[in-house]
Amino acid sequence: MGIIQCKDVCKSFGEKVALDHVSVDIPKGQIFGLLGPNGAGKTTLIRIINRITIPNGGSVLFDGRPITQDDVEKIGYLPEERGLYRKMKVGEQAMYFARLKGMSYREASNELKQWFVRFGIESWWNKKVEELSKGMAQKVQFITTVVHKPSLLILDEPFSGFDPVNAQLIREEILRLKEEGATIILSTHNMESVEELCDNIALINKSHVVITGGVDEIRRKYGNNNVELVYTGDALESAEGMFTVLSDEYDGGRHTAVVALEKECSGNAVLSRLIENGAVVNSFKELVPRMNDIFIKLVTEEE
Repeated sequence: MGIIQCKDVCKSFGEKVALDHVSVDIPKGQIFGLLGPNGAGKTTLIRIINRITIPNGGSVLFDGRPITQDDVEKIGYLPEERGLYRKMKVGEQAMYFARLKGMSYREASNELKQWFVRFGIESWWNKKVEELSKGMAQKVQFITTVVHKPSLLILDEPFSGFDPVNAQLIREEILRLKEEGATIILSTHNMESVEELCDNIALINKSHVVITGGVDEIRRKYGNNNVELVYTGDALESAEGMFTVLSDEYDGGRHTAVVALEKECSGNAVLSRLIENGAVVNSFKELVPRMNDIFIKLVTEEE
């Protein structure tokens, strides 16, 4: 059973249907990608989980029971629309948010100082938020989201506004938090981050779930059974009938071919046939489609 279970969640704003019987199950201790184009319903679902918005129908369970406001205290939520008080000092504001989450003054002070050191921003404590760049403010908001060690983190476009170095820093922290036992819902358009970080995903489009499941499972499901083969000699002739050659390029004494395996043929069977017939195979790897390509394919088909 997942830490969050959404069952047939529906939400409308007037005649606009935002969510239409959406069901997702978010496993504990994993990173769950919530994907979809703008306006698909992702943010509405996130707000329902956080009890900011009330659904018209369906239910949300937290640890197997209807979610309550007390459960929301165990959630760290980083919204896409960032919101820091520009006139407040950074340290004062971080303390304010930590205390709102139930931390004592001493606990909040100790934890925040550790986070500020980890992010290399100790000197910002007495700066006003308005003195910070967008990326600097993003770091502060990320810290205020995670400082109370929530069991569930909901991060909406957490890499927005970051340069590549700081985006990688945030990725590493997300993985570290997962290792420490947190469950993380990651809403993002960055498909590279999905492949790098997420265990499972749900793709929402036009208010309903298009597909949900493990990232590796989905990538293989939408593969074309294509293999890249690097070899020397006349290897392909020995496995004729087991695949269709899509391309075969020769460079520096080696061939690089892309072949489409026949449905009844496994990669291992093809490789064994080639080696049995004396082929010199330097590389043999399955070509699995990228999540970006799958995202575009599924959304375009919906359109």
